[in-house]
Amino acid sequence: MVTEKAIFAAGCFWGIEAAFRQVNGVISTRVGYTGGTSVNPTYREVCGGRTGHAESVEVEYDPARVSYEELLTVFWENHNPTTMNRQGPDVGTQYRSAIFFRNPQQEAAARASKERLQQSGKYSRAIVTEITPASEFYVAEDYHQQYFEKHGMSHCNV
Repeated sequence: MVTEKAIFAAGCFWGIEAAFRQVNGVISTRVGYTGGTSVNPTYREVCGGRTGHAESVEVEYDPARVSYEELLTVFWENHNPTTMNRQGPDVGTQYRSAIFFRNPQQEAAARASKERLQQSGKYSRAIVTEITPASEFYVAEDYHQQYFEKHGMSHCNV
């Protein structure tokens, strides 16, 4: 089986990871940090807001079972892409909405899906989601991995 990877940021990484783990064709997920300048950042450093990194999820998937476009749909449906550097009570650049593309095909699909969503009229405000090249992905501390499953939760209590 040939797999591919995708990286998304949609606020707190626990919730978006849980959403992707429910998708048929997703092989594995890892939460971590990307999009910033610090090397090997810790959760505490990222939460401090000075690393430039976003809390993110790396999704490994089987493209024969789920398309990148379907993953984009899951991404859009599981956060508010119109709030700048914020999701619910979480505020800061580490909680920004972002798609980190790994190749030109992912970039084109991400930009097209963002444009379709903006034109759909679902949101009255502009979508502020960044679409940017993937950089180094730093895996978060183990206690963050599959956090909801480890704690018997299904979603964030906002």
